[in-house]
Amino acid sequence: MTRADATTPDPADPLARAPYTAYRTGIRTDWIDYNGHMNDAAYAQVLTDANESFLAALGLSAEYRATTGCGLYTVETHIRFLREVSQSDELSAQTLLVEHDAKRVRLHTTLVDASGGEVATGESLYLNVEQAAGKVSPFPEERAATLALVQQVHEVVERPSHLGDGVAAPRR
Repeated sequence: MTRADATTPDPADPLARAPYTAYRTGIRTDWIDYNGHMNDAAYAQVLTDANESFLAALGLSAEYRATTGCGLYTVETHIRFLREVSQSDELSAQTLLVEHDAKRVRLHTTLVDASGGEVATGESLYLNVEQAAGKVSPFPEERAATLALVQQVHEVVERPSHLGDGVAAPRR
């Protein structure tokens, strides 16, 4: 799905399925707090790592920065803590490309435990920043084409009801 001329996703490509589910992790000892559960900063770290896995698959990670001089900057994240996580848990992520435009990417990631239970969700907004100029700039054509293809795949997935809600936002 990284070819600019592609019009149909390759079913063997992990980006051709929605949500993106390639990220998995065990729970590190230093993520556990004095209550015996994963601390809030660790949830943020796992969500960040899951999103970085997806961004790398999109061609928007460290190699992208090295070759284009651009990088994605996180400008907003909203985390919902749904269940406690212990040292023995293993987590996987389900990441959805909610939307994108010429300069932005918005993701929603759900962390689930081995039983499939949701433990947290995170919604993040990223801007494409041209490092040398220090300003937001459009994605290169090839990256924009990949984002458009992946967006087609992810469009059919039902959006979570809490999408776009902030802290203590009223329910719709």
